[in-house]
Amino acid sequence: MPARTATVAEEEYLQSLFWLQEAGLPMTGANVARAMQLSAPTVHEMVGRLERDGYITRDKDKTIAFTATGAERAEGIVRRHRMIERFLTDVLGVPWDEVHEEAERLEHAMSPVLEQRMQAAIGGAETCPHGHPIVAGRRLAGVPLADVQVGASVRVLRFENEAEELLRYLKASGLEPGLEGRVASRGEQVVVLDAADGRRCALTRSVAETVSVTADPSPPPRTALPERLVLGQRYGR
Repeated sequence: MPARTATVAEEEYLQSLFWLQEAGLPMTGANVARAMQLSAPTVHEMVGRLERDGYITRDKDKTIAFTATGAERAEGIVRRHRMIERFLTDVLGVPWDEVHEEAERLEHAMSPVLEQRMQAAIGGAETCPHGHPIVAGRRLAGVPLADVQVGASVRVLRFENEAEELLRYLKASGLEPGLEGRVASRGEQVVVLDAADGRRCALTRSVAETVSVTADPSPPPRTALPERLVLGQRYGR
């Protein structure tokens, strides 16, 4: 039977598993270890606890799947996280490159009453400040900016990696969700986007791998490799 209340550690793992599933990456212990920058034995132990507590199942090849209870818990913690980020940005005026880690600290202690009031405060907002849907299942398909050919028009959907140092790098570059423009150049090291408002945004190619966009013309759909989407790794330096 599932535990009545998931521990903070279990919620962190459920959140990472949900993130892998949402990004279209295999839900495996190896990918969890990459995403959370933890050792394989540490992840193996916690995955066993999540299975024991009824949040996940594992098949013969060790691929992980959520149980109904696990999916509900994972969606709930992710929804709260993204709602907190939107609240901090829109209501309290905290810059969007500073809210991710703050939301990590707040998401585990939110009461249902506070959640309802926070939801009312952000109104009809559908995404977090980094472009991720607040409600599960509303994620728009995109492609990595690094794949888009020169001259194509693009619209930034979201930042897949929300490590705070990376978010600061993206903000300093002038990039933000919703920004529209054209790819001016794409080299082995740097991708340059000319925004419709006149900004020129230059990113390292490794960072451009983590920026999802819609493009016209669009390259074939592809999910960035797991090592590009590590939650705890720093890029752009």
